[in-house]
Amino acid sequence: MSTTPDTAAGSAAEPGAAARRGGASDQPQKLPMFALLALATAVFITSLTETLPAGLLPAMSHDLHVSESATGQTVTIYAIGTALTAIPLTAATAGWRRKRLLLTAMAGFAVANTVTALSSVYGLTMAARFVAGVAAGLAWALLAGYARRLAPVPLQGRAIAIAMAGIPVALSLGVPAGTFLGKVSGWRVAFLAMTALTVLLLAGIAAAVPDFPGQKRGERPRMLHALRVPGVAPVLFVTLVFVLAHTIIYAYIASFLDDLGIGGNTDLVLLVFGAASLVSIWIVGAQIHHRLRVLTIASSLLVAVAAAALAVLADHTALVYVAAVLWGLGWGGVPTLLQTAAGDAGGESAADAAQAMLVTLWNVAMAGGGVIGGVLLDLSGSDSLPWSVLLLMLPVIAVILLARSHGFPVKRPAA
Repeated sequence: MSTTPDTAAGSAAEPGAAARRGGASDQPQKLPMFALLALATAVFITSLTETLPAGLLPAMSHDLHVSESATGQTVTIYAIGTALTAIPLTAATAGWRRKRLLLTAMAGFAVANTVTALSSVYGLTMAARFVAGVAAGLAWALLAGYARRLAPVPLQGRAIAIAMAGIPVALSLGVPAGTFLGKVSGWRVAFLAMTALTVLLLAGIAAAVPDFPGQKRGERPRMLHALRVPGVAPVLFVTLVFVLAHTIIYAYIASFLDDLGIGGNTDLVLLVFGAASLVSIWIVGAQIHHRLRVLTIASSLLVAVAAAALAVLADHTALVYVAAVLWGLGWGGVPTLLQTAAGDAGGESAADAAQAMLVTLWNVAMAGGGVIGGVLLDLSGSDSLPWSVLLLMLPVIAVILLARSHGFPVKRPAA
């Protein structure tokens, strides 16, 4: 996952431009819900495409004639595709009209998921997953910013939260549904269903999502300048390590549960996790304006406690579900929290650059989590996965607590 917003300023000709500039208007301020739901669906597709193999590893491994750890690298290669291309492709397409770019990115998902569904060759599957990651780099570079530009200033945070709701919906409904569909009809059908949904979304975007101009020359983000801005480095560190910890176990959750003897309940565990994630993003959306620091601390503590429970108490099936609830409550709002923290830390001069680096590090962490999780699975068994998560969450919590002036301040600058 990545979360870089495109922040090109709206022109006077754009819908609702006067409201977004804070000018007087007699019209009531409203959110364009159909357009925002289309963006949320795009977020859903990008998130689900990335994580769907986690619930289908055994079946995919069997059909592709490789080990489960090798199949887990389909998550890694997706993240590598995004990490390598997010910044250069975003810069190269900065001048494109936003709607054209969004349609191009989503068409890339349709092609990549179709090839993944039809491939019986591991190398071809990996190539298709890399292409999907490239498409994600394009999509994530503009989705949050697109949502913001659709809304008047007082409602921009809510607009972003609606668009980002596609993430927990993918986790709470998409991955469990895909896992169930893969169990009933085969994993290939799950990927073909993703293609069908993407085709419908392309029609919806073409019909209902307003267009915006791209960025002008000279507006590209300055990365080195952003790193020197107080608060940016702590947010990026937390992003890298938090996402790494999450991915180490999430990418191999099917194998972890299989070793516990409850592999047949993978879809149900993911459903519980995702439902808790939905609750998390609702809480974050309602409270983030004034409580970003508290929410970020709470999220990191919940994930750490969940990892400890899975490490020590996983022999008790009921406690696995309790851990899934805690994990979901901790993780669901993290993308919104970190994206907002990066934007706040960067300020007017470096917000774009901070967000661009957050995208890259997020996907570096996804790739690293897939690799490290696979190595741990092969060398130490699945029991080592939650212990690794717990170990990584300790410096995350420490950095959040220490970054009380910049990065995760007691009071948000925007508040």
